[in-house]
Amino acid sequence: MIKKLPESSENVLGFEVDGKVDITEELNLISQVEEVLDKHAKVSVLVILNEKAHWGIEAGYEDLKWAMTHAKSFHRIAIVSDRKIWEWLVAMDSPFAAMLGIGEKHFDMANLDKAWEWVKE
Repeated sequence: MIKKLPESSENVLGFEVDGKVDITEELNLISQVEEVLDKHAKVSVLVILNEKAHWGIEAGYEDLKWAMTHAKSFHRIAIVSDRKIWEWLVAMDSPFAAMLGIGEKHFDMANLDKAWEWVKE
């Protein structure tokens, strides 16, 4: 399940992911980001990944495909999770994101407010 967070505003979007994301939810998420990109050149995104957050194969492929073709549309990406795997994945991915001009950071749940501050800069 993907839920848009009420702290979202203009070109800063926040989402909470809990459980398995299917293709319908992924396409809805992409649509919400594209709506912002129709009005703004770049978008910043904060994603809270709960303990059971994961993507089905079809949804994961669609997410990756869309993100790769829209990489220059992102300003900052904050991944918020207490799971170490997400921290490690962000650590591996962030140098590549930086080469594309994207700021990407991991925050634990205790630092959610700091994540919002950073993504809104």
